[in-house]
Amino acid sequence: MDTLEIHKRFTYHPPKGDQARRYQEIRDEAKDLAGKIGVYCPESREKSLAITKLEEAVMWANASIARNE
Repeated sequence: MDTLEIHKRFTYHPPKGDQARRYQEIRDEAKDLAGKIGVYCPESREKSLAITKLEEAVMWANASIARNE
């Protein structure tokens, strides 16, 4: 991994243009899915992991926008 890539990964990227709106859309969709998981899935380790992975997906999706535009 080169210095430029390290810099990109560990630098704050303030939202520009319509990025903030897109971040929110991604979060809103994930929240809807999390609600469905909450209702349809029994309390379990698997349910907890599903919610955690959904949180991770939101974080990485938003990072892809922030870091690459």
